[in-house]
Amino acid sequence: MVPVRALTPSRPHALTPAPEGIAMTSLSWKGTWHGLTPAGLHHQRARTILRHTGGIVRGKFPSRKTGRMVHHEGLLELDAIYHFETSPLILAYTEQPETIQYPDGNRLRRYTPDFELFLADGSSVLIEIKPAELATKDETKHKLDRITEHFTRIGRMFVVLTDLQLRVEPRLGNLRWIYHQAPRIRPSLLKCDVALVRLATHFPASIQATKEVLTPVGLDPLSLLMAGRLTCNLDHPLDFDTQLHLSQESDHAWFRLSDKFGF
Repeated sequence: MVPVRALTPSRPHALTPAPEGIAMTSLSWKGTWHGLTPAGLHHQRARTILRHTGGIVRGKFPSRKTGRMVHHEGLLELDAIYHFETSPLILAYTEQPETIQYPDGNRLRRYTPDFELFLADGSSVLIEIKPAELATKDETKHKLDRITEHFTRIGRMFVVLTDLQLRVEPRLGNLRWIYHQAPRIRPSLLKCDVALVRLATHFPASIQATKEVLTPVGLDPLSLLMAGRLTCNLDHPLDFDTQLHLSQESDHAWFRLSDKFGF
């Protein structure tokens, strides 16, 4: 499905301010974890699941970008979260951000997007996660077309992501590996940039060699990958011998879900 871009960027209305003392920056949440209830951004989902049906695997993900447990419905949504967490183009996101009504013939129907992403360029995008096989069925396609038309009329961007974008291997496996190997609390962008100016002559270098150079200054190469300050080839399985390069992208987009989506 071709994404619909907003005429004017919508404001991140679904986010509420972080608690006093917890600051959101242009990279990630920097609060302190408190067990299963980290003191991060507060968010009230627009739709609450009252009972489990259809064999869908539901769970919670300890998000480092939002500093809270993010609910997901199904493993495909979990795969999407790994992309959201590791992309420097996505500053924050919320699940089930709002419920809207859209016209379908002479009826009004209700719809709740799966996610809303808040992008580094100041815009936001509503996301539907759907298996490609289901998205092409006539009934589902009709529904998504009506929802797309509605968001087009009100000037908001709406994108359907399927397993064709989210489950590309070895990219997905690499993003999972990076996320779980990286330190829980990410450094500031200023600290990353200052260190890389001083250490620029060390690149290209392996992840292991970069780790040895960065550890004395309190940094980690995988955090710099997620910040978009370093890049690597995601088309091959990663290990500690993988070569890292300084980012040459002005927007630090070391990967995108799709160029046409812009994130």
